[in-house]
Amino acid sequence: MTGSFLDMQAHVGITVHVGGLGERRTLLSACRVENAREILEVGCGTGIGPVHTAGTSGCRVVAIDRSERMIEWSRRRARQERVADRIELRVADVLALPFESDRFGATICESVLAFVEDKEQAIREMVRVTRPGGYVGLNEMFLLTETPSPQLVALARLQATEMVSLGAWNGLWQASGLRERVVRAYRIDFAREVRNRLRWIGLRGLLGGLARIVRLYATEPSLRPALRLMFGRLPTAPGAEPAAGSPWASFGYGLFIGRKQAGGPSRL
Repeated sequence: MTGSFLDMQAHVGITVHVGGLGERRTLLSACRVENAREILEVGCGTGIGPVHTAGTSGCRVVAIDRSERMIEWSRRRARQERVADRIELRVADVLALPFESDRFGATICESVLAFVEDKEQAIREMVRVTRPGGYVGLNEMFLLTETPSPQLVALARLQATEMVSLGAWNGLWQASGLRERVVRAYRIDFAREVRNRLRWIGLRGLLGGLARIVRLYATEPSLRPALRLMFGRLPTAPGAEPAAGSPWASFGYGLFIGRKQAGGPSRL
C-alpha cells in the first residue's frame, strides 16, 4: 500500500471539502445547476457532493474518480440516501474525460485539481465537455505565499502534488477561455472546517471515519505521515527546522466560476 494523502483518504472514507456545505451550495448556485439537465462531478470522493446534488436538484449527476475505492464509497452513500438511480459513477481521469464534447450543463470540481500536476489540461477537458452556455466551477486550495517554505515543499511531496498560489490559479482561470469569470478567495479556518464537516456528514459519519483512522494508524505504517498531516504539524524537510502549528494555516481556498462561450467554440 502506498502512503500518500489521497491513499489515506480513500481508505478511511473521508475527503477534504473546504468550505463545507455552505460553499458547495454557493458553487452550485453560481453554476446555475438548477437549470441543468445533467452535470458532471469531477472527483466524487466518498460521494458527499454528488449525492447532495442528486437529492436536492432535478438534474442527473455523472460523477467520476480515479480511485475505485472512492467510487465504492460513493455507491454505498448513493444507496443509503436512495438516489442511486440518479447518479452514474465511473472510474475516469480528468486529464482525459471519456465523454463527448459539449455534453454537460455544468461541470463541478472540488478539492481535486490541487492534486493534479497538469492543471491546465484538466481545466481544458472540463471546458470541452461542458455545453456552450454552461458553467465550470471549482473549489480549490491555494498557498497563501508565492514562495513556499521547505516544510510546504515537503508537504507537497507527501501529497504527491504541486502547491500553487492564488496568483497561479488566477492565471490558469484567465487562460481557460471561459467568460463571466468569477474568483472568490478565502482563508482556511481549521476549527470552522471541522464544524462544517460535522454539520454536513453528521456525528455518526465523522465518528466512523475517525475510528477507521485509528485502525489504519495502528495497522498501516506507510499511511502514518499522511494521517499525522490531517491533524498535526507540517512535515519537516531535510535540514529544516520543525514548523509549528496546523498545516491548514498555510492555505486558502477559492471558488472559480466561469461560463463557456455560447454561439461558437471556446479558445480551448
